[in-house]
Amino acid sequence: MATVELRFSALPEHVRTARLVAAAVARRAGVDEAVLDEVRLAVGEACTRAVGLHQAAGVPAPVRVSLIEEEKQFSIEVGDEAPRSAPGERAPGSPGEDPEAEGEDEMGLAVISGLVDDVEVTAGENGGSIRMTWPTTT
Repeated sequence: MATVELRFSALPEHVRTARLVAAAVARRAGVDEAVLDEVRLAVGEACTRAVGLHQAAGVPAPVRVSLIEEEKQFSIEVGDEAPRSAPGERAPGSPGEDPEAEGEDEMGLAVISGLVDDVEVTAGENGGSIRMTWPTTT
């Protein structure tokens, strides 16, 4: 199993770099060429979401992107450190305080789900992650 890790400051201008790196590593891992645009778009959405969550919560930590090459599959995990509370509660600075930001968050997740068949979203008081997996041809 080969893993490439990328960390970047929670700034929108770094999302493009994350997309380019993800596409290059996915190509090398054997993801079908026809799917690479979907990889780029999904990673862009996930990273944009993480940047927004960090900025809204005032989290200075970097956004984490892990590119994981396994046997017959390639996964990308985008992690953030923005706190989320239990259902029905609101963490300070969480997207739930701003209905517009919450709608954008849900829209981003819907776009990712439309682009990637295998998606796992987790969130908790220490942050969250989106793990996306594609089959490889090699």
